[in-house]
Amino acid sequence: MRQAEGLHAGRVLAWKAEAQASLKLGWPLILTNLAQVALLTTDIIFMGRLGADALAAGSLSVSLYHTFMIFSMGLVSATIPMLATTLGKRRNALREIRRTVRQGLWTAALICIPAWAILWHTEAILVFMGQSPPLAAKAAQFMHTLQWALLPYLAYIVLRSFLAAIEKPVWTLVIAAGAIAFNALAGWLLIFGHWGFPALGLEGAGIASTCSSTMMFLGLALVLTRHKQFRRYRLLGRLWDRDWARLAELWRLGIPIAITFTLETLVFYSAVMMMGIIGKDALAAHAIAMQLATITFMVPLGFGQVATIRVGLAAGRADPYAIRRAGWTAFGLGVGFMGLAAMLMWLAPRMLIGFFLDASLPSNQAVAALAVRFLAVAALFQLADGAQAVCAGMLRGLHDTRVPMLFAILGYWILGVPCGAFLAFVAGWEGVGVWLGLATGLTVVAVLMTSRWLKRSRIEPE
Repeated sequence: MRQAEGLHAGRVLAWKAEAQASLKLGWPLILTNLAQVALLTTDIIFMGRLGADALAAGSLSVSLYHTFMIFSMGLVSATIPMLATTLGKRRNALREIRRTVRQGLWTAALICIPAWAILWHTEAILVFMGQSPPLAAKAAQFMHTLQWALLPYLAYIVLRSFLAAIEKPVWTLVIAAGAIAFNALAGWLLIFGHWGFPALGLEGAGIASTCSSTMMFLGLALVLTRHKQFRRYRLLGRLWDRDWARLAELWRLGIPIAITFTLETLVFYSAVMMMGIIGKDALAAHAIAMQLATITFMVPLGFGQVATIRVGLAAGRADPYAIRRAGWTAFGLGVGFMGLAAMLMWLAPRMLIGFFLDASLPSNQAVAALAVRFLAVAALFQLADGAQAVCAGMLRGLHDTRVPMLFAILGYWILGVPCGAFLAFVAGWEGVGVWLGLATGLTVVAVLMTSRWLKRSRIEPE
């Protein structure tokens, strides 16, 4: 009896310790994700003060840049599960960590070459997509200063992945917070021409973003090369050394992640396009509801990153009980938060909308009413959105990325987008139909991802 009680107490302590480790690792990652949202929000606020045309042109450029950035970020983020598994094995850890980080930086440089070549022709791309030539030309001017932010940002992601994998993510939060302040100041100076700086408009916004991304990379590089806790890794030494085997391994793991990230992002862009067809009120209401959903999503996204690291560490140790414990702990924390977010969206939608819009004004009442309806649907899929985000991270910890990519294709593009288009334009449900399509896709992916995790993590009962 005492032996059984001791085993039970040991299991409880193990789950408690895992929850504490996940929360300790998770909160800096979550706040760092929110900091990335704040950077983009600052740019949009400044562009809005330049006028409707500048905001429209800037939004087009940001959307196109964001598509390439998400794909590239997914590719280099394969360094996280690779580093976590290496640290779990603890065999030749320093050498293996250097190999992975070095090839992560190589990957960042290699993917930027075609991305820069394509983004340089933004004007022609936007005209081909049906945008007006004057607007496309203005967007291209912005892109020609923004696109250079891609390389330092990806390099920052690689270094951030290392700090996350060794469970020391606070430095990334400190650097990101500094970048927010720097980006706001640089944008204010260069966009509007304060303190004797030239008023460069959208081009100034691109320069500010590029400088901010460069500062983020250089800040982390300085910490990793100067701080005594990290100097021994010598991460930035001999960057020119070729390692084709490790580079190929990183790309095999990273390409499915990149495709999955991109497919999910493009689903939400397609929703924007459909809302634009429905009308300006629907588009405005969608922007408000989507911004709120994006903010809440940062929490399960952070716990998904936690799951990748903690599951990867356990997988490196070949400890199936720790794998399961790490995965389900992150899942419970991420989905549990989304349950609270769903209740808030359902019970107090007008309070949330009030942060973005004065619903008491007659001119805003139609938009506010639509946003309330959209948030009701968003509340329905919060749990699914959280589950698919965390499960994707759990599976990445096991280096399982190809099957989740197929799930994303099926859920988002074979079911979700067509369902949303049918409900919006054939069934006549308009904006609510678009959101129900998003809910359908996210729910299908969540169910498939969870089923995949159950299969991969199945072990005998403890």
